[in-house]
Amino acid sequence: MEFLACPARLNGNGSVRCGLPAEVTCRFTMRSSDGPLESVMIQCPAGHHFNAPVEFLTFEDDEFLRGTEQGFTRQRQPVAAEDGEDTA
Repeated sequence: MEFLACPARLNGNGSVRCGLPAEVTCRFTMRSSDGPLESVMIQCPAGHHFNAPVEFLTFEDDEFLRGTEQGFTRQRQPVAAEDGEDTA
């Protein structure tokens, strides 16, 4: 048996995720114009169902933990230029 954390969003702004262990009920390959995509069907105990490529159903642990702070959006951190210039 395989499990993924359930990616269902539980509130209107998407900052809270279900996160329950969702069982992988089926694995298959989906065709796309960029090539084959490893895909799965999952179901969590709360009744959420998803059928999508694995890369769209998984998220990093630290992203899950900080979700309430940043709303699950990836924010790029500004990189300081080596010569002291501002990169904003």
